[in-house]
Amino acid sequence: MAPYIDEALLDDPDELGRKDSRGTLRALASAGAQVREALELAREAGIDRLTEEDRPRSVLVAAVGGSSLVSDVLELLAEPGSPVPVQARRNLPLPGWVGPLDLVVAVSLSGRAHGPLAVAAEAARRGASLLTVGADDSPLAEVSRRARGIHVDVGRQRISSRTSLWTLLTPVLVGADRLGLLDAPEAVLTAVADRLDERATELRPSSESFVNPAKLLAMQLAETVPVVLGDGPLGGVAAQRASSMLARTARIPALCGELPDAASSIVACFDGPYTAVGGRRPGTYDERRIRLGDIDTSQWEPHHFDEPDGELMERRRGPEEEAGQDIFADPFLDGPSLPRLGLLMLRDAPAEPPTPESQQAEMLTEAVLTTAREAGARVMEVRAGTGAPVVRLADHIAMVDFAATYLSIGLGLDPSVSPHVADLRDRTS
Repeated sequence: MAPYIDEALLDDPDELGRKDSRGTLRALASAGAQVREALELAREAGIDRLTEEDRPRSVLVAAVGGSSLVSDVLELLAEPGSPVPVQARRNLPLPGWVGPLDLVVAVSLSGRAHGPLAVAAEAARRGASLLTVGADDSPLAEVSRRARGIHVDVGRQRISSRTSLWTLLTPVLVGADRLGLLDAPEAVLTAVADRLDERATELRPSSESFVNPAKLLAMQLAETVPVVLGDGPLGGVAAQRASSMLARTARIPALCGELPDAASSIVACFDGPYTAVGGRRPGTYDERRIRLGDIDTSQWEPHHFDEPDGELMERRRGPEEEAGQDIFADPFLDGPSLPRLGLLMLRDAPAEPPTPESQQAEMLTEAVLTTAREAGARVMEVRAGTGAPVVRLADHIAMVDFAATYLSIGLGLDPSVSPHVADLRDRTS
């Protein structure tokens, strides 16, 4: 049985504000401003010093929790053309090859997360170069300054790494651009800020649900067991973000994957109990029978009975059943129905001009979507707008962030506060 989402609540800005105790929606709307502020803070921190230094032999990025997407994005954007390897690390041990010729990037909003702090301290001990992003009055900042590294402050009123992604990510992209690992000049990052502003306006709380794509997506997700799939590397990183936000913000577990690698594992789910097919191919006869009068045909084999005078009949699935709903089900006798599988496909902007590789990827995506629809899964698609890769990624991140937050509030949850997470912290502190 799918959870109940209060659609009326989503169209009441005042009620949205009351349910959102720490201003998650407001913080997400500030993403564009976060980019611009981070650009200024990076300049003040002296990040241009990186252009005066030799290019490192390798780059290692340490980030955990809500900050971990920083390393994923850097790997994604650097992979096509970076002259040096870029790797992610969550915690110690620091790889044995890290030394004075390498750069370690450590990211923590509070500057106190154990993993990045320990990695930065060990890297400093070995003489590696440091670029750190976090609170200015934190242990991480102190480690960086002692090692003569570059530390970028995160500014004020940043209370959650989930809603401060662009505060953390922007300085890292600036640094990578200065080192020639990727192409993210200030003009591109300004375009990111502009795109995030556009999405904040489009997805604002005062926009009614029938014209607000994030609210519509939240209502669709609420009716499903969601699976999030990216149609390529960029969509794959966005799918990881969606899975994390759905779990941490909306408390909805969601599988995620990236095409082409995840195609078979995701499509296999279409044969499971959360679709209309439920292990049977679409178009076959339903094993259930209608009982007419005193005659019960439930034991009759399909295709092996007649229909004298129209008294006996075999029923094919109607549209409600193809959608995963059985109009003949009795909730009191049969129990509540299972929620329906939902496939959220995060699609990149079409390649211009098309290439054989992009056309093949498009064919695979369409094949997966067609298979999902035929199986009775609910299909949702989000298409990124055009622009540089990081601009297109910002499109997807804005949509899934707002949708997960609206879903949380619509389910009656506070997107900022999880009692069980607080209990876990108390038990492990």
